[in-house]
Amino acid sequence: MPPEIVSDGGSVGGRGRVFLYMAMCISALALFGCAGADGGARLSYSIFFPPGHAQTRAAAQWAAEIEARTQGKIKIVLFPGETLTKSTRVYDGVVNGVSDLGMSAFAYTRGRFPLLEGLDLPLGYPDGKIATKAANAIFHKYNPPEVKDVRIMYLHAHGPGVLAARKEIKSLTDMKGIKVRGTGLSAKIVSSLGAVPVSMGQGETYEALQRGVVEATLCPIETLKGWRQAEVVNYVLTTAATGYTTTMYSIMNKDRWNSLPDSIKDIFNQVNEMWIEKQGQAWDSADEEAKVLLKEMGKPNTRLAPGEEEIFVKAVDPMLEDWAASLEERGLPGKSVLADLRALVKEG
Repeated sequence: MPPEIVSDGGSVGGRGRVFLYMAMCISALALFGCAGADGGARLSYSIFFPPGHAQTRAAAQWAAEIEARTQGKIKIVLFPGETLTKSTRVYDGVVNGVSDLGMSAFAYTRGRFPLLEGLDLPLGYPDGKIATKAANAIFHKYNPPEVKDVRIMYLHAHGPGVLAARKEIKSLTDMKGIKVRGTGLSAKIVSSLGAVPVSMGQGETYEALQRGVVEATLCPIETLKGWRQAEVVNYVLTTAATGYTTTMYSIMNKDRWNSLPDSIKDIFNQVNEMWIEKQGQAWDSADEEAKVLLKEMGKPNTRLAPGEEEIFVKAVDPMLEDWAASLEERGLPGKSVLADLRALVKEG
């Protein structure tokens, strides 16, 4: 059976159902999690993506696989669309036990994850599979203490970012002074290109573009379909200068993880390893769907002229070494991580 999904707009129920569920969790006395009828664990999973998003669907498939392999001992209830915790609060919500599991982006809490934020640098990621593979490789090699207060299930990351705008962008001059939505390190890309970064989550971006609060957004191209932003932009620019990613985490409350039997932990680990590739593929499939949608809507997806492309890339390049140097000053292996990331992107 598919996992239960709770959302304001879904068939399962709205916020009243959320509060009822949490009340049940708080009052239940079980070995771990909210106990189901069979005595197994019932775990809540807060996801900032909307209910119909490709990444929510991939997470639902992950939850279903866990349930199947544990023979129903683990049941995972999904709360997508910021129903349970806002995108910026998902991590703390897991740490504090508001939810057992959570999925959001490191970029939404800028400065809190200095080493892992480097995964989002504009390294010219060609697709989501390679970005996701690189993210997990760096995490497992360096095991940064900045995430020691949770159990990482796996990381995943979107394909190369694009600039989606209300007006056509053909040169660096066109970028000067315009307001562009960007989060985490992508905000620095905006600044490097002479524009004004405006930090906000994807859930706020549609209205901001619609009302002209921002004139453009840095985003994975899938966002134009998954978050319906193609409706409020007119042009899309693809350039190596915006070839960044945004790394997402899937995490579990550490006490909840420690309470699980080893046999259940083994199943989670096995499925997590499988989902690195599946979640990366989900990003790439969603990118392709968005490209088709743009074509159907007659909205151009263009590239810069060769000379202008070089100007854009040179404007952004200093970000990479500056990031590495800033980490070295804090006693963190910035140069080593940057070298590894470049190699991982090149290897594919």
